[in-house]
Amino acid sequence: MKKNVTRRDFCNGVIIGTGINVLSPLNLFGQSDLLNHELDKSLYNYPPMLNGMRGSHQGSFEVAHALAWTGQKPTSYKDLNEEYDLVIVGAGISGLAAARFYQQKMGQDARILLLDNHDDFGGHAKRNEFEHDGKLLLGIGGSVNLENPRDYSKEAKGLLQDLGIDLDAMRDNESDGYESLTSTDGQSALSLPGPNGHVTVKANWMTLNQGEGDIETAIKALPIPVIEQDKLIEFFNGGRDYLDDLSLRESYRYVQSVSYGDFLSDRVGLDDETSSIFYAFMKLLWGVGGKNISVMDAFSIGAPGLQSMGKLTKLLQKILLWEMSGSESLYFPDGNASVPRLLVAKLIPAVTIDDADFTNISNSHFDYKMLDKSEHSIRLRLNSTVVGVRQTEDNRVEVDYVEEGMALRVMGKRAILACYNNMIPHLCPELPESQKNSLRYAEKMPLVWANIHLEDGIAFSELGVNRIDCPKDPFVVVTTAPYTSTGGYQPPKKSSDPMVIFMMSVPEVQATGKETLRELYKAGRHIVYSTSFATYEQQIRDQLQALLGPHGFNHETDIRAITVNRWPHGYAYEYSSLYDPEWEEGKAPHEIGRAQFGNISIANSDSEAHAYVNAAIDSAWRAVEEQTS
Repeated sequence: MKKNVTRRDFCNGVIIGTGINVLSPLNLFGQSDLLNHELDKSLYNYPPMLNGMRGSHQGSFEVAHALAWTGQKPTSYKDLNEEYDLVIVGAGISGLAAARFYQQKMGQDARILLLDNHDDFGGHAKRNEFEHDGKLLLGIGGSVNLENPRDYSKEAKGLLQDLGIDLDAMRDNESDGYESLTSTDGQSALSLPGPNGHVTVKANWMTLNQGEGDIETAIKALPIPVIEQDKLIEFFNGGRDYLDDLSLRESYRYVQSVSYGDFLSDRVGLDDETSSIFYAFMKLLWGVGGKNISVMDAFSIGAPGLQSMGKLTKLLQKILLWEMSGSESLYFPDGNASVPRLLVAKLIPAVTIDDADFTNISNSHFDYKMLDKSEHSIRLRLNSTVVGVRQTEDNRVEVDYVEEGMALRVMGKRAILACYNNMIPHLCPELPESQKNSLRYAEKMPLVWANIHLEDGIAFSELGVNRIDCPKDPFVVVTTAPYTSTGGYQPPKKSSDPMVIFMMSVPEVQATGKETLRELYKAGRHIVYSTSFATYEQQIRDQLQALLGPHGFNHETDIRAITVNRWPHGYAYEYSSLYDPEWEEGKAPHEIGRAQFGNISIANSDSEAHAYVNAAIDSAWRAVEEQTS
């Protein structure tokens, strides 16, 4: 992820840490007579259309938290007398890819059950839908883009080909509808609170950060003290070597072992308030500001200063240029949600009325009541939280789960755990202690993605940019839903058309400087869980009013819907040079943690320590190979 860059919530008032407000076991595992496994699934709503709090939504995490935090789970289970060739825990990209790989290898008649705790499939690759006078509008609910698909493994490339994903078409489709609403000259905006409201400075900040362009005009327009402006201008211009007292070897060691924030403070002389204006994008990629990532990692995502390293500059430029060569990001209009939708259409064709493929996947409607039908060889069961996976004496795998209050049990000849690594020790307590400790090592990075359906795009188009960095605001980047016609989608064409604004946030943790990255992620996760939808809604309204108000925007009349996607367990943990050692090959926690355990294998991006689609697919391939070789 960072290596090569590129209506009301039920949880109001929940206190996490000092007192956990979870449902009692009676409520969680009540075996209610009203909740029968044969309940007509047509009573379910259509999850992508739901607004309010999504992602880790009400009902998706309470059972897992009861197990992980207090050890509570049902004491007895109703055996459904269902046995499958493969039971997969988790219906995200890893789980769905594993189902497809297994089906391809073992035949169309292979019986597979996927269990997922959410009310929708896709894991983090979710989509948000909005309807405006009969027109479909799409937003990104989680996983955003295909990153450098040219570099995918042959297995991952093979899956994309199997799904009919045309990468060339995605490249060609990206500009459709884009020019009429936003700037095409590479400009973005940096917006900071000032004494009389937000000051938004439009410039090509990417090139300015590298010392090119009208640096002085842009910096002088920022609402920061003159003395700080002068320091920034000198820093951006690159006329000074801030590591001139170090040898080349010492300089290289410095950029790998010292935080970017400390560099800006100790070497450049900026105060922390000024330094933080560069942290918006790094927060999205790392979940933290410059005090918690290395100088080298900051440079790799375009932070300023590379031009001010003296004799080290050319070496770093060569390294980073090599890493970034051929880098690209490709988008579906709903982010990566189209990938699991294509997978589900392959696995359970009856879920769509007509054939769903790459050319129409964005507009295809899915009938969720067809996901879990006994006549299908592959079944996908939502709202089902697994609480136990164990290998039996007769070499089968027993899987216990809770679905809508019912404690249920199914059997499988094999199982693949395509879920969160930290939950696996609770699901499989029989694993070796060393493996369980390794599974617990990583902490996922928490994220909050919001999509806002606007009456029109007039106010936003007047900004003349597609992206606004807001490092001092709750949502650090404000942009648009992808303007692409991939999958048959028709994005807005005119500023008078309705539009979707995409806002990205990470929880702001008050760090002391002594915490590890994993500790900061854990604290951030608690903040995400304890923040109500009402709070997020107010933050969104206040921030958009500050940004767009000068262009005629009125949040009370121009906002038609808000969807907040809460991901306390977001990106997979990627090792940091500041906090993690360099393990020998095969001895890193993710490698030890993913070891096969009899008829149970592990497939998720955690097991690759890499938060990208190809990692999810590669792990699925590995797990299927383990169970079928």
